[in-house]
Amino acid sequence: MPGTTAEDATDTLPGETVDAVVIGGGAAGLNGALMLARSRRRVVVIDSGTPRNAPAEGVHGLLGLEGIPPPALLRRGREEVGRYGGRVVTGEVTSAAPAAPSAEGDLRFTITLADGRAVQARRVLVATGGRDVLPDIPGLTQHWGHGVVHCPYCHGWEVRDEPIAILAVGPASIHQALLFRQLTEDLVYFTRGTDLDEDTRARFAARGIRVIDTPVAEVESHKHGITGVRLADGQVVPRRVLAVATTMLARSDGLDGLRLPMEDLPGGMGRRFATGIAGTTEVPGVWVVGNATDLTAQVGAAAAAGALAGAHINADLAAADTNAASAAARSGTAHA
Repeated sequence: MPGTTAEDATDTLPGETVDAVVIGGGAAGLNGALMLARSRRRVVVIDSGTPRNAPAEGVHGLLGLEGIPPPALLRRGREEVGRYGGRVVTGEVTSAAPAAPSAEGDLRFTITLADGRAVQARRVLVATGGRDVLPDIPGLTQHWGHGVVHCPYCHGWEVRDEPIAILAVGPASIHQALLFRQLTEDLVYFTRGTDLDEDTRARFAARGIRVIDTPVAEVESHKHGITGVRLADGQVVPRRVLAVATTMLARSDGLDGLRLPMEDLPGGMGRRFATGIAGTTEVPGVWVVGNATDLTAQVGAAAAAGALAGAHINADLAAADTNAASAAARSGTAHA
């Protein structure tokens, strides 16, 4: 199979059945594809080109590639997959479902794209990632990934010593506040109607975290970024950075036909695909990795999960190949 790069994604699906289709071309999907391609498997990555970390200026906490811009990382990943014969196709999956098995009884799946193209695969690796839902506060969304952040490990160093505010959404925000306090001495916690018991208030006070119960009206900013938070009483609290625990949702569009089980996280934190060891699912032949199942995984963890799933898929295919060869050998002996 011909390779591809980020600049010249093939946009061509093979006509023959491939060993695996990877749905999603982020770190998890590409690393899974890399493991499969290096095992001489025919693998196709289908990528819609809308990564979750697109607003970020750099990837952090990734040893050896600290600070690399997300597009550069994906470009390198695509080139590496292509180097071993993997194929990356640009497209949006609108349907993925089991198909009639092979003559030998091996699994088959049909993956269809928005433009009508389709490909058949023996195995499927779902690495669609997730999306973040922000609170409905005027002026907030436009600063997502820059002045509005959610992860102290992804953005913390870059916002250190800035005046930071936590926009509370629930219990997760309390934990978030303790982590961001490590990064700045000027931290404000807007409760936004969420519960904050007296013990937690005392703990915050001991750490110098100011608590404000007045409702938040909007986020104020100018062309250079966030300037403050306007409250319902008209007061403006100067801030440069806002931290908020988003609701994280696995991307599941087009995957209904696979009938993959999903589960809700506690405290309204989000919804993900339910998986077992190495991304296995209740659906034979289908694995799920990355932010589609581990909603808080950073790039390194997502890539590692993809590599592990890729190895497991290759082993599963090797077993199926051996079963088919053994059956053929027995049939040939009997015929003789």
